[in-house]
Amino acid sequence: MGSPATQSDEILSSASRSLRNVRMGPPIGTKSRALRRAHFYGKVARAAVAVGVLLVGAGIVGAIIDGIGFWGVMVTGILGTAAAYVLMRYPEMPMPTTESLRQTDLGTLAGKTEIWLEAQRPMLPAPAISIVQDIGVRLDQLAPQLQTLNENDPASREVRKLVGEHLPELINGYKRIPESLRRQDNSGKTPEQQLIDGLQRIDREIETMTGQISRGELDKLATRERFLEIRYDGAGDKI
Repeated sequence: MGSPATQSDEILSSASRSLRNVRMGPPIGTKSRALRRAHFYGKVARAAVAVGVLLVGAGIVGAIIDGIGFWGVMVTGILGTAAAYVLMRYPEMPMPTTESLRQTDLGTLAGKTEIWLEAQRPMLPAPAISIVQDIGVRLDQLAPQLQTLNENDPASREVRKLVGEHLPELINGYKRIPESLRRQDNSGKTPEQQLIDGLQRIDREIETMTGQISRGELDKLATRERFLEIRYDGAGDKI
């Protein structure tokens, strides 16, 4: 094990990396940023508690045996540094998956969807990335409205279906296509154009849902004809 000074430098470096991860992206919405910050500061809090417990423990032992001496201070410092180092590195923030998005609670659905979308950006064409940014704004607007819904409301299922199923299916369908075929014509449109069109429809649909929830039109949201059914719209299973 290295010296306390060296490990302290490693802790600061780890903390800096974690903070950069909070800011990386840039994030497409405020909800994903909030979730990353909450995770980072949660690790800071756990590390502070662990170091505090060690210091209190060392103080108690010192009071009992009339001081812990130089080596006791050194051991306490090393243990505290090691505990802080580990707790600042782990656990890493779990990345949402297409499966977990289907089960995410409504309170964090917007933020976790934004995080998932941010991870997909390197695989998307430039025009699609721009639309993903717009979807992030829409999700920020949708998030407060989701707080007004019950998990078992039909409207909640419609929102979850759009954000947790249709959106990932569209992007995953595009990613499964070999890169060499993504700009080749397919039934009048390239897979890349199908992706862009599908994302634009989802963007508009999120905006519509947000307005309906804010106006209390839950019945309309739950029962109206689905405008977006990607798998039957040429942008899901076909791409």
